[in-house]
Amino acid sequence: MIERDFDVPFIADLAHREKQIQQNYRPIIAVHKWFARRPGTLFRGILLAEFSGKPLREVFYKANRFTGVRIVDPFMGGGTPVIEANRVGCDVLGLDINPMAYWIVRQEIEQLNVEEYTGAAHSLRGSIEKEIGDLYRTRCAYCGTKDVDVKYFLWVKVIECSHCHKDIDLFPGYLLATDSRHPRNVFVCHACHQLVEVRDREKPGLCDHCKADLTAGHCASRNRCKCAECGTVNSFPRPDLGAPRHRLFAIEYFCPECNLHHNGRFFKCPDDDDQSRIAKAEQRLSRMRLKYVPQDTIPPGDETSRLHRWGYTRYSEMFNARQLLGLELSARLIARIKNASLRGALATNLSDLLRYQNMLCRYDTMALKSLDIFSVHGFPVGLTQCESNFMGIRSARAKTCMGSGGWANVIDKYTKAKSYCSKPFEVRYQQERKEIVPIEGEWIGCVPNGTSDSVRIADLRCSDAGTLEVPPASFDAVLTDPPYFGNVQYAELMDFCYVWLRQLLKTTVPGFCKPSTRDPQELTANEDMGRGFTHFTDGLSTVFRKMARALKTGAPLVFTYHHNDLSAYYPLAVAVLDAGLTCSASLPCPAEMSASIHINGTGSSIIDTVFVCRSTGACPAKWIATSPEHLANVVRHDLAMLKSGGVRPTRGDIRCITFGHLIRLAIWSLRQEWDRDEETMNRVSRIGKWISCFGDFTAVERYLGQDIAVHLDAPLFEKHTPRERCGVQHADLSF
Repeated sequence: MIERDFDVPFIADLAHREKQIQQNYRPIIAVHKWFARRPGTLFRGILLAEFSGKPLREVFYKANRFTGVRIVDPFMGGGTPVIEANRVGCDVLGLDINPMAYWIVRQEIEQLNVEEYTGAAHSLRGSIEKEIGDLYRTRCAYCGTKDVDVKYFLWVKVIECSHCHKDIDLFPGYLLATDSRHPRNVFVCHACHQLVEVRDREKPGLCDHCKADLTAGHCASRNRCKCAECGTVNSFPRPDLGAPRHRLFAIEYFCPECNLHHNGRFFKCPDDDDQSRIAKAEQRLSRMRLKYVPQDTIPPGDETSRLHRWGYTRYSEMFNARQLLGLELSARLIARIKNASLRGALATNLSDLLRYQNMLCRYDTMALKSLDIFSVHGFPVGLTQCESNFMGIRSARAKTCMGSGGWANVIDKYTKAKSYCSKPFEVRYQQERKEIVPIEGEWIGCVPNGTSDSVRIADLRCSDAGTLEVPPASFDAVLTDPPYFGNVQYAELMDFCYVWLRQLLKTTVPGFCKPSTRDPQELTANEDMGRGFTHFTDGLSTVFRKMARALKTGAPLVFTYHHNDLSAYYPLAVAVLDAGLTCSASLPCPAEMSASIHINGTGSSIIDTVFVCRSTGACPAKWIATSPEHLANVVRHDLAMLKSGGVRPTRGDIRCITFGHLIRLAIWSLRQEWDRDEETMNRVSRIGKWISCFGDFTAVERYLGQDIAVHLDAPLFEKHTPRERCGVQHADLSF
């Protein structure tokens, strides 16, 4: 069982490594973007701990087959629990109210002939190349060769001066590229707009072209910019002027001839031919009758209101003419494909391609690559934007893609993702030596591929789990990763892709007839839609009650969660208690990438709590802390296990680990006198009052020491002791 057999150091090590480059461990996630995916290794560990009956380290790298075991995920999102359960032979039921989540998981599990797919995909890319490839060429600034491939077009937002009506470039800074991946630092001259490469970033000197002082400073800051012509200070954004205008100011390209003796990347200012290609794309687009470019307006929302502040009113305004041209042509070619499986795969590719083919992508000045629109979980509107090569560039020598964000990149990722389905693997480290371990006998899908396995059930539904009706005591486990209160506005973000994908799927796929993925019953806090704490609590309670009824006696309901605010955990505690369950374990595990853009430097945690809940079972007595001091010892043990797994928890991690234990203890203490018919906010208040009486994180932190880092650097706090030598204090408490 999980409480006894989940090996925190072992899984923490694997999960932490996986989250740094998740596609290398779970290529299947490259089918399509979804947000905050939890590590596949974590849910594999949970499944094996519950159903294998053997030590995790013994069975993790072997094929497992749990035929007849039934798993349900009521919030399947990107599908990690569903995929991991399906892979080890379980029958799965996955539900999500968002049609994009339903479609993504369906594409992950659906059988696909990879060879046929790659043939069709490369044929599609070739057709697009013939149509618009010339729009992604430029002249080499070194050898003069015409028609070399552009990797990235770099644009700056422009506004008109309110006084003299001259255009003002809204540069947030004039440093285009640092010398981390290029021999020199590349500056944009604020005076003549030429590019200048220098060695000293702090003292860049004078522009080679106009002799003006180079600076890394800015023209635009804090929504203000000064006109260089008349000195007027202008404010921005100006939504009354419509969607922002942009000016092409730089190009990164690749010249195969010069590359033989050129050191570093290739940068240039756009020339007249580059400008004429922009005009050509605009002319071609104006002559087309657009069938697949969506004309949907952007509805207000917690995230989409940022777009409104910049004057965006329609999704189509978030793309330039060249991008719209490529997307329309791609959709037309996909719609003509008769094979439904191939058409669905390529439609999914087109949807995922949108992340890079828009005018909100930014250029990473250190990594020198495009950052997709969802590099943070929102719609931040930058002042400089990066347009990637639509087709993508393949290196003939290395047979890999150069740059990011094109069709070639998406095809490569999708091919690896679907190949992984028939030949899954795990990654093992032997003293930092990486080893790929094929797990022969496991596969992902419904129909066996050249094996003697029976057909597996993968029942995927685009529906509200709160309305689910299944026979009682029919499932062996619930594994899920529920919404994180208001952390991610899934529907608002996914609408960006949905409005395009709907153009191709609305007559054939459930859920795609709706104008938006937004639903009043979605379980995220959203001020604009009037969804707050009560909605979140009531929704979780309804779903957890349904799930508890569907579970066999003593079977686990397992979910992962973390949040910076302790009160955001209260609805989870209420839902567990309303369902008549007891939390028998709260285990720590890394679940985010430590350098992730949306959390780096914020003090947020990368550690999830894995909550294990059952109707009946047992819990180690040593976990039932009776005071903040006692709980500090439990937290120390968790930190020791994480350290043993190579994870170095931050104060934010320690805070979230403690939050998880406090919620577990609140559930344990309140379960016998709980009244689930009491008014919602009164039930929430009971959780808060119990924690207030027991002591919150501040109270626990006092017993961890003034400097928590001391504990993290200390030897492991507790070594494994055989149960027979533990004594009464380490016995199990039944419930």
